[in-house]
Amino acid sequence: MFLMDSNIITKRVENLRALMSEKGIDVFTLIVDERSNSESCHYISGFRGSSAGLIITMKDSILITDGRYTTQSKSQTPFNIIIQSELSMPEYLARSVSDGGYLRAGFEAGKISHATYTKYFAPVKCEWIDASEMIPTLRRTKDSHEVSMIRRAAEIGRNALGNVLKLSHAGMSETEFDILLTGEIKRLGAEKGWAHDDFIVASGERSAMCHAPATSRTFAEGETVTVDYGAMFEGYMSDITRNFAVGHASDKAREINAVLLRAHSEAVKAIRPGVKGSDVDGVARKVIAEAGYGDKFVHGLGHGLGLEVHESPRLSRTSKDILQAGDVVTVEPGIYIEGWGGLRIEDDYLITEDGCECLTVNDNQSIIVI
Repeated sequence: MFLMDSNIITKRVENLRALMSEKGIDVFTLIVDERSNSESCHYISGFRGSSAGLIITMKDSILITDGRYTTQSKSQTPFNIIIQSELSMPEYLARSVSDGGYLRAGFEAGKISHATYTKYFAPVKCEWIDASEMIPTLRRTKDSHEVSMIRRAAEIGRNALGNVLKLSHAGMSETEFDILLTGEIKRLGAEKGWAHDDFIVASGERSAMCHAPATSRTFAEGETVTVDYGAMFEGYMSDITRNFAVGHASDKAREINAVLLRAHSEAVKAIRPGVKGSDVDGVARKVIAEAGYGDKFVHGLGHGLGLEVHESPRLSRTSKDILQAGDVVTVEPGIYIEGWGGLRIEDDYLITEDGCECLTVNDNQSIIVI
């Protein structure tokens, strides 16, 4: 398992402490409960276990976990490690804050239940400050290490799809395709596909559903198939959508794909620091509307990507985000027609100082014929 450079972790903790100082927080706490919130723990500490607590002050960085992770924690994080089993993680963190005499403690209100807060945190005689935005703020701007992980995840995904398409044919089921693709992604060096979501493998009329998991339905001659998938490499994701036709692509499919190619290309040209996410979405939406399919583009244009498949910023009609250098975003215009099917073209882009760079190698955006 890849071990993050301790210098990267040190820098991230320094950045977190700067945010703590701005907000007047004496101690920052974080809880991982059965993998929930594990991405932020991984980001700031390097540890990737399913149960953990973090206590970070201006001087100390402490990881609390249980006996299952004694060896793993020592190999993954430079934090001081406490192995405990006497208390629940929320109770242990609350008691540590109380014993430390901290006046202002940061916690992630969006990551713990009201019952947990009421039972363990509220009784502590300090001011609890909602610091839910701190780690996401740091995670949004990708450093060179993160970009290289996403790029590798994208390379694995691209190669895996190419290999599986060579084995695909009429009569193959969506589920068979999904199994082959997932296996090939792992064979090429990824940990898995996505961490928490199934791939979308939708053939024929089913491809009109934006989020259609694979079923036993089989590919038929002349149908198009939409595959939305990715790979995880050392915790970081890629997110790619491609379309292929069985035997031949219909004129309708080629027409719609051409519209999506224009929408994708024009949107990418608009991506640069300082631009509103809603404005980039509007560029693609205008192209699709002018082609007569405005009401058939039913989702946002894209989203941030990193340790999770969906992060900030968002590219959508309602987005308030302003793009900045270091963001990694997807661009994925789609057209969906009930009773016929749908197509989507998706690639991943790093926003640079003067534009953006494609991390997924945006070839094969036209319909692939198998």
